[in-house]
This record gives sequence, structure tokens and C-alpha cells, in this order.
Amino acid sequence: MPEGHTIHRLARRHKRLFAGAPVRASSPQGRFEAGAAALDGLVLRGTDAHGKHLFHDYGDRWLHVHLGLYGTFADGGGEPPANRGQIRLLLSGGRPRHGVVAPAWAELRGPTACEVLDDPERDALLARLGPDPLRKDADPDVAWQRIGRSRTSIGALLMRQDVVAGIGNVYRAEVLFRHGIDPYRPGRDLGADEWRSVWDDLVLLMTDGVRLGRIVTLRPGFPREPRATRRNRGAGRYVYHRAGLPCRICGTPILTAVVEGRNLFWCPVCQK
Repeated sequence: MPEGHTIHRLARRHKRLFAGAPVRASSPQGRFEAGAAALDGLVLRGTDAHGKHLFHDYGDRWLHVHLGLYGTFADGGGEPPANRGQIRLLLSGGRPRHGVVAPAWAELRGPTACEVLDDPERDALLARLGPDPLRKDADPDVAWQRIGRSRTSIGALLMRQDVVAGIGNVYRAEVLFRHGIDPYRPGRDLGADEWRSVWDDLVLLMTDGVRLGRIVTLRPGFPREPRATRRNRGAGRYVYHRAGLPCRICGTPILTAVVEGRNLFWCPVCQK
């Protein structure tokens, strides 16, 4: 599932491609036909992201997209390519530049959510989410109010979007390793200063993720490795997808277990 940095990158890119001009919207697949009709011809005022939720602002209505496990956005310049496969939403238009509109398109496939919301509906959705480390208005103390009182493990809490929005499996595993925190420690056993250090590191790592378009967690000094791929997801990571491999710090085999429905990875020595 795409983590928060990917959604923030999409928001920025869609703003560059479409904002300030009318957008043509359609649903070649047919499953979002009414929603596309409600957006068709409206001017995109701007875009926003909170955690794993993407928003397009069309004035009195919002396009809300959650990619989930299988959703993807593709885009490009010029006219849209010929329809291929199951396209839930096709956007076309172009942002004015120096008086000229550069044509652009974006197509969405397989999302968990693709819907049109009014302001109260969007506000209700946002009220269910925790603070997002990539947002300037985020308050880490809001997350701490839940973490600091909870018997639930920090490894589980970090995956709950109502606690911290935008964190996924990679950031969870890597940030806990970077701070030497056992993922099974109850949230209430963390200190406030310890949580703030984790939060500040998440801000740093996820901001780098937006800038680079990928997750980079190894600190300076480690040998450079190829980018992580589907076949080698552990490349460039401390523990994520490195089960059974030696810890980069102490050499102990990395462990894995399912926590909050996703595989968690950790070093039993470095994260005591």
C-alpha cells in the first residue's frame, strides 16, 4: 500500500498538471460514472493530502481517493492514451502556463475509495485521522495523547491511521529500528521525549520520501545499494523485508511477525 509520501507527491503533481483550469472527468470502467459527471467541467482549485487520503478541491465538492493495496495513478502530458483495462477515473485538461494550456491526463485504477464529498463529509473523514507528519498543521501531541495512555504495542499503534496518518509498513519498521524501540513495547511505556524524537524522525524521513520519490532510511556511512524493488524490498533498509538476514548493526538475524495485519520486521538485539 502506498505510504503517505506517495500521496503527497500525487497531490503536488496533480496540482501542477491541472489546477486553475476546467477538468474533463469520465469513468471508462463505469463504476464512477455519476461521480465523474459531477466533476466534469469544473475548475480544479487545488489539491491536498492527509495521510493516505488524496483530495482534489473543486469548490463546493471534493474528489476523495484512497488507493488502498491495489490502486494506482498514472499520468502524462498530451492527450490520454487509448483506454486499457479497468480505468475507474480519467481526468484530462491542463494547467495554463504563460497563457498556453499544456494538455495533460491522469487515470486511476483499482482504488479502495473514489468518491465525491461535500465539505461536511470531508471534515468528518479528516476528524477520524491522526496527525500527518508531512503536514505543517500536524500536532504530534495529539498522537501522544493516545500513545502515552495505551497498552497496545507501539508497532501496532503506528499502523493505525487514527493515531498517526500516513505511516505504513516500511516507515513503521524502519523508524522503530532507528530509535532502538522494541515494536512490542506498550505505547504507555514510551517517554514523551522518546515519542517526540520518533515523530521528528518521521517528519525527516517522509519529507525525504516526498523529495526523492522513494523511502530512504539508512543513515550516512552505509554502503550505497540499488533501489528497493519488488524482488528485493530490503535493499537500502535496516530491517524491512530482511527477515533472516543479519542485522546491519549487530549481525543478529532479523525477525518477522504479523502485527496489525502486516508483516513487521525488527532486530531482537538492537531493539530491546
